[in-house]
Amino acid sequence: MVATAACAAFSPIDNPRPKSDAKTSGKQLGGTAPASIDARGLKSKSSPSGNMQVKANTQAPPKVHRSKTGVMDKTDDEVISSSSPRTFINQLPDWSMLLAAITTIFLAAEKQWMMLDWKPKRSDSFIDSFGLGGFVQQDGSLFRQNFSIRSYEIGADRTASIETMMNHLQETALNHAKSAGLLSGGFGSTPEMCKKNLIWVVSKMQVVVDRYPTWGDVVQVDTWIAASGKNGMRRDWVIHDSNTGDMLMRASSLWVMMNKETRKLAKMDDEVRAEIGSYFVDVPPVIDEDGKRLPKLDDERADYVRTGLTPKWTDLDVNQHVNNVKYIAWILESAPLPILESHELASMTLEYRRECRKDSTVQSLTSILGNDIGNLAGSGSIECQHLLRLEGGTEIVKGRTEWRPKSASGFGSMAELPTESG
Repeated sequence: MVATAACAAFSPIDNPRPKSDAKTSGKQLGGTAPASIDARGLKSKSSPSGNMQVKANTQAPPKVHRSKTGVMDKTDDEVISSSSPRTFINQLPDWSMLLAAITTIFLAAEKQWMMLDWKPKRSDSFIDSFGLGGFVQQDGSLFRQNFSIRSYEIGADRTASIETMMNHLQETALNHAKSAGLLSGGFGSTPEMCKKNLIWVVSKMQVVVDRYPTWGDVVQVDTWIAASGKNGMRRDWVIHDSNTGDMLMRASSLWVMMNKETRKLAKMDDEVRAEIGSYFVDVPPVIDEDGKRLPKLDDERADYVRTGLTPKWTDLDVNQHVNNVKYIAWILESAPLPILESHELASMTLEYRRECRKDSTVQSLTSILGNDIGNLAGSGSIECQHLLRLEGGTEIVKGRTEWRPKSASGFGSMAELPTESG
């Protein structure tokens, strides 16, 4: 509309005629008297508000006929032409109308520009979806991080593996410590601990899995720390589906302080307590502590034994020790295949006895409790006992796992994945 007005401004504009002439002309043109008509048949008239309106008229300009007496009913343009010869100056547009059209164009363009919103709009649920996380509370006590489940993190069941979930727990914990300024000299020391050659080591881990996410899901991991006795620390995690809010997994762990050189347990002194004490929250653990004592497991009581497990270079952390998540993979090495095919891990309790270094050779032992070994695929819930030990017999990790039958809906939940052909 604005562009049309600008173009119309370059056509000659009729001068207003007297009222008497307007009435006479109106009669001659069928009773309608347009405000002005240009050579293209565009009628322009002023609206009540004073803004110029432009309408397209598909009819040809009305013709003025001569009368029988030979006298011509002249229009305004013809009157002007008869009074003065047509010159270049007379053919120039009305500059006031041209200026008004240009002003209208700029005002309309400015209005459209101001209406544009250049800020990207996105839901709060996608803020920092794949970043390093951030504090939910200003005091730094609750930390949150989101993870997208990648295609290479799912297994034969088309769900994320337990190792993937445990890696997410570890990553969130480290980013929490880093964001709070409590990470120094490696992954297991605060600045004050680093001065005293102390590190944190995990002593116990409990995990309960309600449902495993699948490819493309975004999981939300929340974590916090609390005091455990006088010299220990507890760290808890809760994992939700970021889209539905459903609980996926809970985990609780206990940590003790160790001298990095002597490998002996150490007390938490006042400097370290003052450094991390402000981040402790006074809430109960997300999982009630498993007070069951893990029975002794040896070659005679074990139903399945896997030997010759050695850590690869990629299994070591920055402290040149085997990553804690690798222990879970080694535990599953001795789990019978019928359980892995027909059941999924529902919960586990791990007690860490000592570290494993790069030159160690490990054995994995598994015992099935209270079930018929010959009918594992048809069993309901299954409980297993596990042991990781060095070849010399030194215990590394003791554990207990509970398995539930895989639901029918757990398969085929990713129909978009291509199947093998041929």
